[in-house]
Amino acid sequence: MKNTIMNQIRDKAIWLVLVVLFIAFAAANDKFVSANNLFTIARQVSMFGIAAVGMTFVILIGGIDLATGSIITLVNVVAAYLMVKMNFSIIAAIITSLMLATLIGSLNGFMVAKIKMPAIIATFATQIIFEGAAYIMSGGTPIYGFDPAFKMIGQGYVGPVPVPVIIMAITFAVGAFILNKTYFGRYFYAVGGNEEASRLSGIKVNSVKFMIYALSGFFAGLAGIVMLSRTNSAQPTAGKGFEFDVITCVVLGGVSVSGGYGKISNVIAGTLIIGILTNGMVLMNVSTYMQMVVKGIVLILAVGFDSIQNKSGLAKA
Repeated sequence: MKNTIMNQIRDKAIWLVLVVLFIAFAAANDKFVSANNLFTIARQVSMFGIAAVGMTFVILIGGIDLATGSIITLVNVVAAYLMVKMNFSIIAAIITSLMLATLIGSLNGFMVAKIKMPAIIATFATQIIFEGAAYIMSGGTPIYGFDPAFKMIGQGYVGPVPVPVIIMAITFAVGAFILNKTYFGRYFYAVGGNEEASRLSGIKVNSVKFMIYALSGFFAGLAGIVMLSRTNSAQPTAGKGFEFDVITCVVLGGVSVSGGYGKISNVIAGTLIIGILTNGMVLMNVSTYMQMVVKGIVLILAVGFDSIQNKSGLAKA
């Protein structure tokens, strides 16, 4: 009974933090609550939210994916190159880029599941490889000059709602469906909770890991497409450091870094907190370096709280 109550408090606390943070920035700067700024926040967090779904799956099994940022960068460059240099249609360029992102995620899954490389090493290696590949392909210069219709993905609206927010909402809904309504989702929790017990119960642990990293690559690629459309220019460093913010969103949302516990609904709150925190600090003229310090502290606090929960046995109760 006590554990149940503590977990309920834990799940609700993240939303309380979100409300308090929103009120604090609203009181500090009138521009924060303007319609234009709120729409800006919504578009900004959409990219974090989309990639966070894939990262949630990875962290649920006790893994990590440091390649997210480089996948986003590579997708930016590849999609732009295909449209501008090779005259691919928008749809063909998007599909090809997403297939590439999924393939990279599959490569990470193969190294982690089959070769048994530590996830942090495998994904760090692919981060470096594909970050370099993106730079080589772009020649270190931005690629631009897309069909104006491509802007709709990152800059368009359906009524008053930005298209990127709609894409993020659909992505979160798909992620929640996978975790709550499919046996694959139950496998994610099982493998993260106890890998050996999962294997003995008949779950194909390696296949689960492979699929999860492939999904992480796909969602990172989708975030890359949205980013490219929003900026309307492929930068060779577009996703650099992006994985840090995505991991912070997920861990802040209560997904246990040791695996086996977490909810998509709380990841939504974690994503909004990072978006509000970033935007609020910009409005208050906080330097980029100080923003890095603040975000680092937030990540430490989130992981520290998770570690305390795990130590006390509450996180997976």
